[in-house]
Amino acid sequence: MSHLPVIVGFGGINCAGRTSFHHGYLRLVFDKLSKSLQTEMFMGLSTLMRVLKFNEGQFLDGEGISCTPDDILDRFSDVILKNTLLRRIGVDLFDADHVPCNKKMRLNICNGESVSFTVSRRELPNQIPANWKVEDISGDSGQVKVTFNGELDLFLPDERKMQVQTGGQLPTGFDPAEMYNSKHHPRGLQMALFAITDAINSLGMGWNELKKIVAPDLIGVYASSGMGQLDATGNGGMMKAGVLGQRTSSKQLAMGLAQMPADFINAYVLGNLGHTSAQIGACATFLYNLSAAVRDIQLGKRKIAIVGNSEAPLIPEIYEGYRAMSALGEDSKLLKLDKNNQTGIPDYRTACRPFSENCGFSLSESAQYFVLFDDELAVETGAQVFGAVGDVFINADGYKKSISSPGFGNYISLSKAAGFTRSVIGEESLRHRTFVSAHGTGTPQNRTTESHGLNAVAKSFNIEKWPVSAIKCYLGHSLGAASGDQLAAVLGTWSHGLIPGIFTLDSIAEDVHQSHLHFSQEHIEVDNDTYQAAFINSKGFGGNNATGVILSPQVALDMLEQKHGRKKIQTFQNRQEKVKQNAMVYDSEAIKGHMTSTYIFGENVLDETHLDLNDRKIKVPGFDQAVNLDVSSPYTDMDIRKEN
Repeated sequence: MSHLPVIVGFGGINCAGRTSFHHGYLRLVFDKLSKSLQTEMFMGLSTLMRVLKFNEGQFLDGEGISCTPDDILDRFSDVILKNTLLRRIGVDLFDADHVPCNKKMRLNICNGESVSFTVSRRELPNQIPANWKVEDISGDSGQVKVTFNGELDLFLPDERKMQVQTGGQLPTGFDPAEMYNSKHHPRGLQMALFAITDAINSLGMGWNELKKIVAPDLIGVYASSGMGQLDATGNGGMMKAGVLGQRTSSKQLAMGLAQMPADFINAYVLGNLGHTSAQIGACATFLYNLSAAVRDIQLGKRKIAIVGNSEAPLIPEIYEGYRAMSALGEDSKLLKLDKNNQTGIPDYRTACRPFSENCGFSLSESAQYFVLFDDELAVETGAQVFGAVGDVFINADGYKKSISSPGFGNYISLSKAAGFTRSVIGEESLRHRTFVSAHGTGTPQNRTTESHGLNAVAKSFNIEKWPVSAIKCYLGHSLGAASGDQLAAVLGTWSHGLIPGIFTLDSIAEDVHQSHLHFSQEHIEVDNDTYQAAFINSKGFGGNNATGVILSPQVALDMLEQKHGRKKIQTFQNRQEKVKQNAMVYDSEAIKGHMTSTYIFGENVLDETHLDLNDRKIKVPGFDQAVNLDVSSPYTDMDIRKEN
């Protein structure tokens, strides 16, 4: 029997704000929102960013003065808008004008003269250069006198100004480290804990309650980081320690591993004993994880799947790596694009320009997590239905001229996704009731290759004007988490009826293929049930192409009714009311700033004394349902057992 992966909760954080209940999405389309929705969005961001705090039933500014919702709109909207989405990197992250570096210098002593200096003995190198003479200085100072002639290589502390200063930084004032006892964790893991907490709380049902009805081996976490944790507390610090004369810590290597976003969630949030998986596929990493989760639910191997990614790449060294590849929109190139800009300062807000005249993408940070139930568990629990994942199609590029050049794989993944969607909702709905969330990085190469792929598929399937969204114009490129950003925006479209426009699309570049596509600078207003499916497209470095098919909430409900019957669905919808109420309680408290990240350290730790094992089942403390050891073979047509 088929099992449909239903999206029942989601949460996270990026430069637009908190993901659950579509708050981050609302920041993308705020100019089209009603006043009440704008007020809700600004209230949530004001406490997240520490602009206001909620105390004793009221919002208070920094001086303790009470603020009404109208006050928030009038007094604080500008500062909130300016300090979200793409913008110049804030000095609270690092100073882009004064990035520390070392300048290599070679001293050459002239005329055969000698030079002397004093230094602590413990600061001497292990290998004393042959042209050094080291003498102890009298007394117990521990100082030595070094005399040398000839050459001496030095590294002098220096500073440099970054050539790229645009970033999709988390909202200014929000620090994920403050949400729990972070203990010098890498920023990406801090973000992951906030994001998964937000996602679990959005469910409207307690995690411990779910553990009572779902066996531990039927739960899976599918999460990773495309680049790992590269800041000072992770691999970045480990790789630089020796060069900087520092010690490598015992945690840097472990914390830096790419699967840590899954491991942290398993060990410190969910207490997961079930499946764990960490897929990596460059910019398509989120969709790789989603594919693995969807496959396991479809096969009946999982009833709950947590899918996500956390990426924190706003680090000078990563900027320089992508800049050296000519991938980023440098400040000087942005100024050349804006010929009328006489300020000498680029418009960082509009740095990412998908399908327009552009010069590179903009890095950003993001952590996004989604909770999937199989359809039976969703119906049984009365879970919210935000949509369903039809399938994910992944294809490599084949032979390539260079590892970074585009190839043929995305044509296959897009075409298979279109063919699959046609088989689910029908040809007419495919042609008239689907839209695309494009990879849309903002590079000259992407605008040509992705538009050609989308246009070719649309033409082949007789789609006349396929709506194309590209939300990186707002959020930038969060690398492995980027498709998670796209999925969150797609769910927002079905809730609020707006496909975010490509607001930086002042004109479509001449080399963009568009005969069967519809690019819009303005938000596209639609009825909530107009579009039945969305395509999330990703073109990753190295030839990692993926296209996910996301089915609308109404299509998901129709499929549930087809399988389970109208009577059972009516009971399910009655149960939903309580679940939705519980979820709204969390959202109400989160808007007030009453949020923490779940971090359960040193509690409920299991050892062999807790083991209840026989040849038929394993009973685990904390889970009411046992692990079933009667595992059937899928190879019934190749049975080699000999019966006596």
